[in-house]
Amino acid sequence: MTVYIDPPTWPGHGRLWSHLVSDLSYDELHAFAEEMGVPRRAFERDHYDIPSHRYADVVRAGAVEVSSREVVRLLHGAGLRRRKRSAGSAVTDPRAGGGRAHAPEPHIDTAPRS
Repeated sequence: MTVYIDPPTWPGHGRLWSHLVSDLSYDELHAFAEEMGVPRRAFERDHYDIPSHRYADVVRAGAVEVSSREVVRLLHGAGLRRRKRSAGSAVTDPRAGGGRAHAPEPHIDTAPRS
């Protein structure tokens, strides 16, 4: 099992955060996060948000330190990258291990017909 983590440089909620990803599957990522006691609510689209105070623990547990650019490259290379979408409907992604991927809402023509 190989998972990757970028440096805690992402600000939010008064803290700095890292992104924990897998280049194999979401199942692998979820298993590692569960072993680390990371709550599932920390999963966002294609990564787990890890607070800076947990960074060293995650690395000691086996996560490979990489740059933020490398995180994105790994996700794209594995076909696991999920971009932010509008707050439309969501569809289940079979690779997600039960997670959900956002998909754009279908266009529905509501114009009156003549």
